[in-house]
Formats: sequence, structure tokens, C-alpha cells
Amino acid sequence: MAELATIARPYAEALFKASASDPKAVLTWLDELASVAGQAQLLQFADSPKASADQVYAVITGVMKSALDNHAQNFLRTVIANNRLAFLPEIATQFRALANVSSGSSDAVIYSAFAIDNGALADLTAALEKRFARKLNVSVELQPELIGGVRVVVGDEVLDTSVKARLEQMKMALTA
Repeated sequence: MAELATIARPYAEALFKASASDPKAVLTWLDELASVAGQAQLLQFADSPKASADQVYAVITGVMKSALDNHAQNFLRTVIANNRLAFLPEIATQFRALANVSSGSSDAVIYSAFAIDNGALADLTAALEKRFARKLNVSVELQPELIGGVRVVVGDEVLDTSVKARLEQMKMALTA
């Protein structure tokens, strides 16, 4: 998918430069835009020759949960005018990477079999930040198939302490 990344990069970099003062605020609406733009029905509507740029813009802003500021509106209009709506998820990914590099942090996804309360999450986050030696932006996703424990993904690094992984290790040891 080099083409996807190549096309999305200039948009992400320009948006990052324009919003260097508060990238977290931009991430809020950019993630929502990326989620909306990832819908197949919307992309099909946007690709229709009968749909104008204003109609596509109206549909997107109509389904957005939060109101877009002028900066976001201008960005969205530019993306629609240049027929780059399908690239919004990749633009958001690259923007997040730029924001993380500038703040010296990384995104971490914690997969857990059960919901994690705030106190336990704070303790786990502190331990993970120490383990990975950097500030982490943590999100939690439930995966009941893990049985217990957690699986943590930080960039291309994976720390798997789940029961499922331990059972797989035991299975490999017994069959080897």
C-alpha cells in the first residue's frame, strides 16, 4: 500500500504543520472523520458522479457527533475537493505518528479478556511505560478469547502475557 501512504503523507504533514500548537485537538476530530470516511456506503456516495462536493460535505458533517471548527471544515473541504476522502484513515494514522514523534510518546493498545478499571489501568500503564521506556497513549480493547491476562501492542512490539499465549507455549513445548 505504498501508494496509499504516499498520497496521504502530504496531507498529514500539512495538517500537522498547520496545527502544531494543539495536535491533540486535531486528533479528536480527525479520528472521527477517519471513522466516518471509512464507511463503504459513504465512499460509494462520494464517488457517484451525481453527488456534488457540497452534498458529500453535508452528509459527512451531518453524521459527525461533534461540530467541526473552521480548521477542520477547511481540511475536510480540501480532502473532498481533491477526491481524497478514502485516504482519510491513512491521513489520520500518519498524523498520529507525527504527533507521537513530536511529543516523544507512542500509541499502545491493551487487549484484555475483561474490562480493566481505572486504578488497575493506571498501574498497568505506569508499568508499561517503564517497560517500553517512553510515554504511552493507551487504549483498551476487549478480546474474551484471551481467557485472561493482557496482550499489549506498542508499534511493532508485542508483549503477550495472556492465558491463551501461555497455553500455546505449553502446547508447543509438549508437541516438540
